[in-house]
Amino acid sequence: MKNILFLAFIISLTWTLSSCNKEEYEVFDQAFFHIHSNNQDTLQIRFNRRDTVEYNVYLSSKLQFDPIQVNWNFSVENLQENVDFKILNTDRTLVFNPGIFEMPIRIAWLENPVDESKVSSLTLIIESNSANIPIGLPGPDKNQQSMTILKVK
Repeated sequence: MKNILFLAFIISLTWTLSSCNKEEYEVFDQAFFHIHSNNQDTLQIRFNRRDTVEYNVYLSSKLQFDPIQVNWNFSVENLQENVDFKILNTDRTLVFNPGIFEMPIRIAWLENPVDESKVSSLTLIIESNSANIPIGLPGPDKNQQSMTILKVK
């Protein structure tokens, strides 16, 4: 009986130790830029909002040793700059210095009624970067390469 228990112990120990060296998971290590708010790339704000909000562009990556310039832009639908909102960033380039993994796009929301029969939106778009790092979440959909903010009543 002792021999059977000892043999079972040796077999289970050998099986456990041999499986320890197996890499069952492939490590995802690809860097990418993305933009979101609370992990959402579409959000709503009220038409009478009157405050300044930072919407962050994120670098998901290991530490980079050179500054990376990220070019961004925006598009609007049924909204007007300096009437419904004001972009506070002085230019359309964000600089990710080494050790920096998020940079803000600052928007001051201005109170102005919206037409409920139309979609009123501001879309922030990451266009390119100096390191040719992919934009948007990995995968075919490239989610979070832009963020749409709907202004509602």
